[in-house]
Amino acid sequence: MNLCRVLLLAIGSLCLAVTASADNISASYDEDGKYFTADDVPTFKVDADGTVDWYTFSGFRRYHAECHVCHGPDGEGSTYAPALKTSAMDMGYYEFVEVVVNGRKVVGAAANSVMPAFGDNPNVMCYLDDIYVYLKAHGSDTIGRGRPGKKHPKPASFKEAEDACMGG
Repeated sequence: MNLCRVLLLAIGSLCLAVTASADNISASYDEDGKYFTADDVPTFKVDADGTVDWYTFSGFRRYHAECHVCHGPDGEGSTYAPALKTSAMDMGYYEFVEVVVNGRKVVGAAANSVMPAFGDNPNVMCYLDDIYVYLKAHGSDTIGRGRPGKKHPKPASFKEAEDACMGG
């Protein structure tokens, strides 16, 4: 099993019961261009001129490479799957990770849906925080639909983490 998946499963299992603070969007600090809330949850940063942080831009790219087929462009949802921009706002980070890693099956009289597990897909798992922050930025209406027009440069630490996760 992929080390990243093992760590995310362990972290997600430990943190599902943790109550998030009332402000689960505002950036409290950053580590080399990656922003976090006061609860150490990844979040986005958008400058007054609309420039997004690199991770939000990366999340837009990765979302549209892996997720939009089911969940629709810009996380707006489809007749097949719900709007992830809404899910990112309604669920906590660790629940979001849990669902993406392990999948989810909902069966009922009025609905039957299956979210496959992506825990073994490095194209999702290596960029899961990026996808999450992109969906939070769009779900909070901080950024609109479509490709962000301006972005901060890619931090060196992003490239290092990407290479390590993708086996490069």
